[in-house]
Amino acid sequence: MIGLGIETSCDETSLGIVKDGKELLSLKIFSQIDLHKPFRGIVPEIASRAHLEKINPLLSEVLEEAEVSLSDLDYVAVTRSPGLTGSLMIGAQLARCIHSVYGTPIVPLCHLQAHFAVLQLEGVEPVFPALGLLLSGGNSAIYKIPHFGRMETVGDTLDDALGEAFDKVAGQLSLPYPGGPPIETEASKYRPEPKEKELLPPLLRNLEQDRVAFSFSGLKTAVSHLLAKQPDLPVPRVCYHFQNTAFELVERNLKRAVSITGIRRILAGGGVMANSTLKARLEAYAKKNSLEFFSPQKKIYCTDNGAMVAALGYYLFRQGYSKSLDFTVSPVRQETYI
Repeated sequence: MIGLGIETSCDETSLGIVKDGKELLSLKIFSQIDLHKPFRGIVPEIASRAHLEKINPLLSEVLEEAEVSLSDLDYVAVTRSPGLTGSLMIGAQLARCIHSVYGTPIVPLCHLQAHFAVLQLEGVEPVFPALGLLLSGGNSAIYKIPHFGRMETVGDTLDDALGEAFDKVAGQLSLPYPGGPPIETEASKYRPEPKEKELLPPLLRNLEQDRVAFSFSGLKTAVSHLLAKQPDLPVPRVCYHFQNTAFELVERNLKRAVSITGIRRILAGGGVMANSTLKARLEAYAKKNSLEFFSPQKKIYCTDNGAMVAALGYYLFRQGYSKSLDFTVSPVRQETYI
């Protein structure tokens, strides 16, 4: 079974073709980073225009590389939520056009779930139940996943997402946008002293013991105050302590989610999981506690991409899920399909 995945939720235009939900035939991504870099954030109008300009050429490229034609597709999966409405509409319209000409079933889906389905492209079997840890520029949450097509929120962010915090702190330190890679690079240069005191206060220190939640707005403020009081602090040291404080909350929440749900299989995804320090920390925690932990080995699978959409679409389509031309897009995530 061959499926096309279309991803245009934010600032990546991406199409992927996948066979049987686990074999990648082609993946193309156009990143809009350079377009949004002057603004240090995503400009919705610029994003939607770039999607419109790039989506058809990318479609030609993935079809050529995969050596398939549109008539060969068994389904076309497309991100319908969450994301920027104007951007989502571009991908949705391409899916509708393919359906109108070739009658190809449309599988509109939530791309947050697709971040976990992409692991099947690296040989991870779809075994459930599992916990889903999602860390990106727009999301920081942990879900209980009974099966593909359904997620139940265990804990969500109270304000900002971790990826956004990276971007904002990078700006405070005059580091490039997006902030994730340069902060990780700078942090890796610092070697803390034995028993070195943390520069930043722990996050959500008074959170109830039976609750899972993220919050990173206070961390951005804490870094701002720190730099105002000690402007000569070395950038690598600040980056190291920023990461350590943020990742401590991630690990603490994951521990609580495992304790609350009793689920010992963890799927992790999202752009922030490309951070090797975070990945190593969570892998060490899982190994110490005999947990199953899976996150993308290829960094390209951490970002929003068409291959993950095609992979999730395969499982949803096999279970009988598809929609007609009048499906809608939404900026709000959809946790249940089937």
